[in-house]
Amino acid sequence: MSHDLFAPLAFAHGNPMPNRFMLAPLTNLQSLPDGTLSDDEYHWLTLRAQGGFGLTMTCAAYVQPSGKAFSGQLGIWSDRHLPGLERLARDINAAGSLASVQLHHGGRRASRDLTNEAPRAPWQDAETGARALSTGEVEQLIEDFILAALRAERAGFNGVELHGAHGYLIAQFLDAENNRRDDRFGGSFENRTRVLFDIIAGIRERTGPDFQLGVRLSPERFGVTLTEALALAQRVLTCGQLDYLDMSLWDVFKEPAEPGYGGKPLIDYFTRLERGSTRLGVAGKITTGAAAQACLDSGADFVLLGRAAILHKDFPQRVKEDAQFQSVALPVTRAWLREQGLGPAFVDYMATGWKGFVAADD
Repeated sequence: MSHDLFAPLAFAHGNPMPNRFMLAPLTNLQSLPDGTLSDDEYHWLTLRAQGGFGLTMTCAAYVQPSGKAFSGQLGIWSDRHLPGLERLARDINAAGSLASVQLHHGGRRASRDLTNEAPRAPWQDAETGARALSTGEVEQLIEDFILAALRAERAGFNGVELHGAHGYLIAQFLDAENNRRDDRFGGSFENRTRVLFDIIAGIRERTGPDFQLGVRLSPERFGVTLTEALALAQRVLTCGQLDYLDMSLWDVFKEPAEPGYGGKPLIDYFTRLERGSTRLGVAGKITTGAAAQACLDSGADFVLLGRAAILHKDFPQRVKEDAQFQSVALPVTRAWLREQGLGPAFVDYMATGWKGFVAADD
């Protein structure tokens, strides 16, 4: 069944999303060195709420000091982060958008330069110098994700999303190639998914009845096969504890890379899954109003926008005015990005970290 991009979307918990546009969690390097919110990051996010996004999500916010993966990454591991988070949640809500924090730990991809310690991972990793977490440390990690969710709730956010995608710590536990731990957190599919489901259960048990909980997953890379990604997505969708699943598909309409799964776009494999009361969103190169609508026509409940949201602070409003609206062509100028509310650190990141995004002679 196809849906209108501007129809409200009810969740199992809390308030409905006023439309089907969610701001994807985007690394922007704008937080202060201690993880507290900066004015630049506040400006970038509240402009998206004002621009019509039904839910505005922060970048990945690290839940332990050891999990910091990026310079300028938002923190949520200490009460010192609360004043900035409270300000952000309040003003996102005031603009008519739901507010969410994405909870994250870098694991083997954490930065030794930023944490001043060896990265921590499910397994000892020679490539990054990561050491293996003890069973007790995994249990503390689960607790710290739950405490971060409680901190987000105290700050006034409508909910949180768990970052279980793109090879960060939760996804590292899911990695069938490398997570061969011999405790209850490694080896079998059941054990490799235990961290994720223990965090979900703990957050649901200890937060209020209106607090929203989502999970981001990704297939096909970082040791996660499409076969296992589909099995996990099905379990997540039907566990009865989540409000939404956010599938980061790299490119929603590409065919799967895994042998035996060709013949139809990646999105179709996930939209056909049973989902109960859990909503399904998709992300991956959605840069036009027509593409967003096509995702809903394919069975998704909502879309998450990254690149299009960077290029247009008011992308949802533009699509509401013109269903065929298309993002501006790349590359764009630094001045364009500044006009869209990106601060200097974010503009520099787009110029140096995203090939072809910013005009080289600008």
